[in-house]
Amino acid sequence: MNIDKAKTHLRKVDPTMAKLISKYGSPNFEPIKNHFESLARSIIYQQLSGKAANAIYERFKNLFGNNDFPYPENILVLPAEVLQKVGLSKQKIIYLKDLSIKWEQIKIQFSNIEKMSNGEISNILLEVKGIGQWTIDMFLIFSLARPDVFPSGDLAIQKGFASIKNMDTLPTIKYMIDESEIWKPYRTVASLYLWKINDGEFEW
Repeated sequence: MNIDKAKTHLRKVDPTMAKLISKYGSPNFEPIKNHFESLARSIIYQQLSGKAANAIYERFKNLFGNNDFPYPENILVLPAEVLQKVGLSKQKIIYLKDLSIKWEQIKIQFSNIEKMSNGEISNILLEVKGIGQWTIDMFLIFSLARPDVFPSGDLAIQKGFASIKNMDTLPTIKYMIDESEIWKPYRTVASLYLWKINDGEFEW
C-alpha cells in the first residue's frame, strides 16, 4: 500500500481529508506479518476500547513467557480458566481455540494469499467462530495492507465520519459507504485518519 500516493489522492478529491492529512501527518502504519497473531489479536480487541484491549492482549502474551507470539498448539493446551484470568471472556476463549484448531487448514488455503481477493479471504475466515466482517476488515488492513478497505461497522470509524460531516448522530452504514466512494481506491488510508480523530491513533 502506497501511503504517499493515497494521501495525494485524498487531498485532491476531498478538502476535509486534506485538512486531516495536514493536521496529523502520515499514519504510523506497520502491517503485522504474522497472520495468526493478527487474527488472534483482533478477536481479543473485539468490542473493547483500545486501552482495555491492549491491556488484556499484553497479559495474554505474557502467559507464554517469551517475546514470540504463541503458536496455535500453545493456546489449545492452555486451560480456559487460565485464559479467563487475563481478562478474556468465555466467548473469546472459544473463538481463539476455534481459530487455533482451524489454523493449519487456513494456512494451506492462504498459501497464495497475496493473489486472493478480499472476498475469497473473507469466505475462508467466516468459517471461524467469532470472526465476522469487523475482524476480517482489521485483518485486511493491518496484516495484508489492502488499500481499499472501509470498516463501516467500526464504532470509532462511525464517530469519525460523523465528526467530519458535522452530524449529531451516527451515520447509517449505507450513507457512509455511499459517501466513501470519493476516497476510492484508498479508503484504508482514509479510515486511518477517521480513527485518528477519535482514538488518537488505532494501535496495532
